[in-house]
Amino acid sequence: MTTTYRAEKENILLPAHRGQNILPVCETFGRDVFDELLAQTDCAAIRVYFSMDAQLKVKLVIVGVNSNKEDILPVSPPGSEKIAEDGQRCPDICPPASPLNS
Repeated sequence: MTTTYRAEKENILLPAHRGQNILPVCETFGRDVFDELLAQTDCAAIRVYFSMDAQLKVKLVIVGVNSNKEDILPVSPPGSEKIAEDGQRCPDICPPASPLNS
């Protein structure tokens, strides 16, 4: 599936958006991000959302999910809730070659 994605990802974009690395190959997050998410009270799962930055680059946003299947989101004032949104996006920061990314 990752091979098909890499082969087709530019084809699903409008011509004006091709060649701009809008769709990533992958995004890497440190283990600490997942440890923090899973350590939240009643965190039963992890959910991954697609998002888009100001340059129209697709990025991942990762949140914890409680036992009611609800996102665990920060409240005001902020508590211990976490959202992960600062992964290393490839391209530009790519991992070593593997069957999943090359």
